[in-house]
Amino acid sequence: MLAPERRTRADLLTAVAIAAVVAIVTVVVVLTSDVRGTQSQTAAHTLASPTTPESLPSAYKELWSAADGATTRSLAVGGVAITADGGTVSGRDPKTGAQVWKYQRDIPLCAADMQFGTVTATYRDQRGCSQTTLLNAESGSRIAARSSYMDDTVTLSPDGTYMLATGPDRMEVWRSDLVRTLEYGYVDAPVNPHTQPRPDCKLLSTASAPTRVAVLERCPKDDADRLSILNPAPKDGTVPEEYSSHVLNEPGGAVDGARVVAVADSRIALYLPGTPTTPPALTVYDVNGNLVGTHQLSAPFTAEAMVIHLSTGFFVFTGDSLIALNAATLDPLWGSPKVLGTPALVSGQLLVPVADGVAVLDPATGAQTSRIPVARSDYHGQGISLAAVGTTLLERRGTNLYALGSTS
Repeated sequence: MLAPERRTRADLLTAVAIAAVVAIVTVVVVLTSDVRGTQSQTAAHTLASPTTPESLPSAYKELWSAADGATTRSLAVGGVAITADGGTVSGRDPKTGAQVWKYQRDIPLCAADMQFGTVTATYRDQRGCSQTTLLNAESGSRIAARSSYMDDTVTLSPDGTYMLATGPDRMEVWRSDLVRTLEYGYVDAPVNPHTQPRPDCKLLSTASAPTRVAVLERCPKDDADRLSILNPAPKDGTVPEEYSSHVLNEPGGAVDGARVVAVADSRIALYLPGTPTTPPALTVYDVNGNLVGTHQLSAPFTAEAMVIHLSTGFFVFTGDSLIALNAATLDPLWGSPKVLGTPALVSGQLLVPVADGVAVLDPATGAQTSRIPVARSDYHGQGISLAAVGTTLLERRGTNLYALGSTS
């Protein structure tokens, strides 16, 4: 019979050392983990989706306001208004501004946007705007997360199928579950070297449709901006699939300030600034990058220019005027001067911010049918983005979101 094993003093010391190391590692993980710096308060109950108002009010008044510095447009889903500022994304009661849920981290927000009842929030750490969380917009519960190398600044833009995350050097395309379908531009550690066609170019502007991504970029060896049209979901997301790529020879193609305006399944619209001899223009291209239309503008885009895609088409705020584009061809349909931002569609009518309130336009023709007065507080000429939640109208201007309701 074998003698029973006996624990020696060395065995005990080794066990204590292992236990101490495990305890230290556990403490370090807890102290440095994302969980420690995150607060998630989900909604106690879901706010009911409001009904569409049968008629518009005779006047609007401001109901509440909240900081909203991390978005670029008014965000609302179901019965919830969304704000994002500092490190916090909040779901709010649109009538009172009361916070019904929040997701907060101890690192700054880079950007936030929404589609399909979810909010995408991207946070900055030492790898850039690399930490992204997908939230249920009505409850605030976390659905998914991703982490990857990104630029220090990014812009989020949804197209109804994909979400683009674009910085000056790198772009990613994400599915609705945050799975990446495409990376483009600079790659810090390429899995397949030499697969990016132009990793040293600066990305100026991007936009997408479910079947196309348009990238406007400036490359060191090109004399003007380059328009590249990509597959948003190639077989290998690390290997971009180009439908076309060419340097813009049109007037304004070498002038700073050009941007992608809109992308449809078979058309891409760009804004090209004016030159000393030519006016600014909206130019339209097919999927092969061929120029199919040029529409001259009476004035250049300003820094406040914005684009919104509603069910009836694209609406372009130039900084002074609103231009409606055909949803398929991207040709201009009508223009409305002296507006302050992008519209919202309410009860089949287009509500557009103007100097003394909100103009009500026919979406098909741009004809004004009425005007609703609004007394805006602390307004300094910023572009305004509108959205509607039932009878509440949301105005994002500057870095704040304002809720407007009926005066009666």
